[in-house]
Amino acid sequence: MIKVHRLVVSILAALVSAAGFVCAQGVKAPEATLSLQPPAVIQDLELQPRSPFGSSLQPDSVSAPPGRGLDFSRYREFQLGANLLAVANQAGLKASDARVIHQRPALIQELQWRPLRALGAPPQADPVKEILFSFYNGELFRMVIGYDQYRTEGLTDEDMIEAISTQYGAAARPATTVVLFSSFQVFNDHEKVIARWEDAQYSFDLFRSSYQPSFGILVRSKQLDALAQSAIAEAIRLDEQEAPQREIERQRKQDEEARVEQEKARVINKAAFRP
Repeated sequence: MIKVHRLVVSILAALVSAAGFVCAQGVKAPEATLSLQPPAVIQDLELQPRSPFGSSLQPDSVSAPPGRGLDFSRYREFQLGANLLAVANQAGLKASDARVIHQRPALIQELQWRPLRALGAPPQADPVKEILFSFYNGELFRMVIGYDQYRTEGLTDEDMIEAISTQYGAAARPATTVVLFSSFQVFNDHEKVIARWEDAQYSFDLFRSSYQPSFGILVRSKQLDALAQSAIAEAIRLDEQEAPQREIERQRKQDEEARVEQEKARVINKAAFRP
């Protein structure tokens, strides 16, 4: 027992001596660290911005200042460049619902989506009335989003710009018009751009409809849209060039069908005719 006691005393003495040496060298004992919360203003900036159009209009990621992590390649869950089948599935539609606009020199298709609303049901919080998806050789190259006029009633251009800017940064004010439909030969719609958000590859154009008091947004891939517009222009040129020949063939087919019907009637009536 005496030997054990002496051993313990020796160890304690060594520890005291070492502590004194550390203090003499000016080494400080580690201090407790504090976890500081950022100021309230910074906390607010880190939160998801709230849009006056409801949570459904919020982007998939937290809003960022202009040029920092902004994603102009998608609207909600719909991604520019996605194939027709993927977009149709996301929208709850069938790929066969797509309408063929042109078949050459590239395949141009459109798919229209509208929310299902039961008769007599209360108004939906979602302000989107419809989305027109346009495809170039099966790839989504533009989306035209039309907002319900009653869900945006009373809102000014500045109100809309402010709401969208919370998600996509500062807007430009180009003095330009925009073609709203890939099938512009049918619709021939041009609307003035109120504001634009863009990067090198994609753009968002806010416009107000000429036909009714409502707003819309055109979302497009610049590269695919340019290819599609070039293909559409060529398709229209070919259609106009071949129109006379197609009319001749249409008339020839119509005349042949009439001749066949006349021949059938002749055979029946000739056998049954009695003077």
